[in-house]
Amino acid sequence: MSGHSKWSQIKRQKGVNDVKRGAVFTKMGREISVAARAGGGDPDGNFRLRLAIERARAENMPLDTIKRAIEKATGGGEGSQYEEITYEGYGPSGVAIIVETATDNKNRTAADVRSVLVKAGGSLAVSGSVAWQFEQRGVILLAPGGDPDEMSLLAIDAGADDVDTSADQVEVYTKPNELEAVRRSLETSGVKIESAEVSMIAKNTVELDASQARQALRLVETLEDLDDVQRVTANFEIPEELMAEVGG
Repeated sequence: MSGHSKWSQIKRQKGVNDVKRGAVFTKMGREISVAARAGGGDPDGNFRLRLAIERARAENMPLDTIKRAIEKATGGGEGSQYEEITYEGYGPSGVAIIVETATDNKNRTAADVRSVLVKAGGSLAVSGSVAWQFEQRGVILLAPGGDPDEMSLLAIDAGADDVDTSADQVEVYTKPNELEAVRRSLETSGVKIESAEVSMIAKNTVELDASQARQALRLVETLEDLDDVQRVTANFEIPEELMAEVGG
């Protein structure tokens, strides 16, 4: 699990510091819209929407903005309707990349993603050629503090598939459809949770040297800066010497 943990850790270190607040709200608004359109506008009956709202509120997204996004998606307001499209590709050094988007113009989005990949020395791949290297899993990030061993036992008792204590924060992995049950069980046990979401996780990771890793990170960042891109997942390991550098 070390590869998974390092990837998650670098994403947490970078956080939203590299992205303008308005862009963060735009991406979160799209995630809320897609979730509401797919499962309805009631967060009590739509787990994905509830997670999206919680992430938005954690970034201080106004409640009125959240409400408008839900209304637009469920027919209560005018605006663009977004659809989810996942693109697969390869970056330099053979890095496998999954690009999840929410778009109202798939031709534009496909062209933008392809352009970024090609300029970085990569390529857009056909559907299915990269996805097999990843799997969907529920990922629960526990708040810092507490005894990792104790929290691991609580997570396993709650039904988690795996627990990673190698990073600075404990990560709990579940089956996608069991994420909510495990999260609720942990909260009932008094465990503080920082985030919970269904993510694409690489089954195996590739090791890159520092120069290659920097190049791969630049590609991921450029993809993430595209308006239509919601999240990017890649399967490369990040050398330890880069962790503090990128986090700073």
